[in-house]
Amino acid sequence: MIFTVAIDGPAAAGKGTISRAVAAEFGFAHLDTGLLYRAVGAKGGDPIVAARTLSPADLARDDLRSMAAGQAASRVAVIAQVRAALVDFQRRFARADGGAVLDGRDIGTVICPEAEVKLYVTASAEVRAHRRWLEVGGDEAQVLAEVIERDARDMTRADAPLRPAADAKIIDTSTLSIADAIGQAIAIIRAAL
Repeated sequence: MIFTVAIDGPAAAGKGTISRAVAAEFGFAHLDTGLLYRAVGAKGGDPIVAARTLSPADLARDDLRSMAAGQAASRVAVIAQVRAALVDFQRRFARADGGAVLDGRDIGTVICPEAEVKLYVTASAEVRAHRRWLEVGGDEAQVLAEVIERDARDMTRADAPLRPAADAKIIDTSTLSIADAIGQAIAIIRAAL
C-alpha cells in the first residue's frame, strides 16, 4: 500500500513527536526531513556538495538536534540547489510501499502535494520557544528571538516557504497535551484510510 502522510509546521510545534507516534501507530516508515537539512548544515563546507553526498552516517550524528544544527539547517534550506538535491530522495521515500510519514516544512506543498493526508502542526512562537528552551536551556528570551528569526526566514524564503497546504488539516498544539495532539492526528489519518 502506498499512503503518504505529510506533516509540516514550524520548529518546536510538535510535528516530530506526532510524526513518530503516527508512524508507530500505523506501521509506516518515518522520515524527519529536517534531519536531512540539519545534516547538510552540520557537515560544513559547500552545502550543495554536502547535500549531494549525504550518507546514513551523516543522519546518525548525535549533534543534529542542537540549536546550532537547527540554525544551520535553516540557512542551507534557502539554497535552491540543496533543496533540489534532497527532493528526489524524499519523494522516493514517501511513495515506497508500506506507507510513509514525512515531517518538515514543505512536504504537503512541494515534496508530496499528492499526499493522502496533509497536516500542519503549529503553536504560538512563545509556546514553541518555551518548549525549545526546556530542551536546550540558555536564555529563554534569546531562544524566543531565534524562533521568531527562524520563522521569518522559513516563511519568507523564495523557494518552498513554510505554509500550510491548501488542503491541510491544522493542529494547533499551543494548549494541547502531547496525547491529545497525537490523538487528533491519528483520528484524521484513520478517517482517510
